[in-house]
Amino acid sequence: MKSTIFLALFLLPAIISHLPSSTADHDLVDVEGNLVENGGTYYLLPQITAHGGGIETAKTGNEPCPLTVVQSPYEVSNGEPIRISSLFLSLFIPRGSLVALGFVNPPSCAASPWWTVVDSPQGPAVKLSQQKLPEKDILVFKFEKVSHSNIHVYKLLYCQRDEEDVKCDQYIGIHRDRNGNRRLVVTKKNPLELVLVKAKSPTASSH
Repeated sequence: MKSTIFLALFLLPAIISHLPSSTADHDLVDVEGNLVENGGTYYLLPQITAHGGGIETAKTGNEPCPLTVVQSPYEVSNGEPIRISSLFLSLFIPRGSLVALGFVNPPSCAASPWWTVVDSPQGPAVKLSQQKLPEKDILVFKFEKVSHSNIHVYKLLYCQRDEEDVKCDQYIGIHRDRNGNRRLVVTKKNPLELVLVKAKSPTASSH
């Protein structure tokens, strides 16, 4: 009997931590107040709808197909659905964990759907790769909650890992190139503030 009670008390915190409650402040939450599913698909949309649309890809430079990650200039566009994954063995994304971000329907020439950061004339920029990526080049992002917001708004951090530590001191922002593309780039100023909208949710279809 005692062992049964002990097992129940041991499992209870784990069960509670996986319940879809909007009060779980330690986990990532979408715009509707639901916990973000580990491996789930979402649209990443700007907090202010007048500031463009969702995230998608565009063909820039000599790319054979759209490999540059950009923000749509159209407010009515949700962009492309994006998968959010963590290495944690959990149903939901723990807030503060490193995540991989990848397009559900990547372009044909991309070897991987996952975002990575590469050097470009505009500085470090978010791209898709034509080569298979090692894990260290995939799990390089982290969501940081915007403290002054009353809704679930996040900044996206770029994290660099070495053998001993993870450094997350730069953000993902927007750089407009001469062709009008709103490229996602690494920056210390003016980070993009985002809300997460579950793909195929009522909120997504009405944006």
